[in-house]
Amino acid sequence: MASYHFSVKNKNKGYAMGHYLYISRLMQYENVRKKSDEILEYVEPGKCMPSWVKDPIEFWQAADTYERANAKAYMEYEIALPNEFTSEQRKTLIETFFDKHIVPQQYPHSYAIHNVKSRISGEDQPHCHLMFSLKANDGIERTAEQYFKRYNSKNPERGGAKKDNTGKSYQERKTDIKDLRQRWADLCNSHLEKHQIDSRIDMRSYKEQG
Repeated sequence: MASYHFSVKNKNKGYAMGHYLYISRLMQYENVRKKSDEILEYVEPGKCMPSWVKDPIEFWQAADTYERANAKAYMEYEIALPNEFTSEQRKTLIETFFDKHIVPQQYPHSYAIHNVKSRISGEDQPHCHLMFSLKANDGIERTAEQYFKRYNSKNPERGGAKKDNTGKSYQERKTDIKDLRQRWADLCNSHLEKHQIDSRIDMRSYKEQG
């Protein structure tokens, strides 16, 4: 059975740019690959970014600078990918998923696919780090500072971009994540079947699987 892992994390302002550099293996993180024999299979610097962004570093640095105190600067999905796939098949799988669940919401996002060898089994352990802002890009021209201000429902052009997922209860968010994890499992299994690979992932715990 293919490995299942889909974790959801978030960080407040002050961590976004550093994490972008980390997943992209830039600057102080360039040596990570050399020390671990890691393969950096693919990096998507930034999609759905507002017009003022010329380099994704600018966006994540602005999130650290202008987001409100104690506000979430980014969400992260860390997703295990099938080692039975080629690197190109993994990229196609993950982009198909993001095209359904990240791009339509216009969440500014960056992601990278890493592949390291297991210290125990020696098998490949490919995985994806996606980081995205819940400040959805609505296409309104704003400066970097204004983008992260509070949303103005009466005059959107005077306020910042609207932050999605606000107003939901803990239980609603928990249900949304469970549903998303199931959608990932379904998509991944359909791609495994498409490529005639006799392996499937199961999001249930070992206890639930019996």
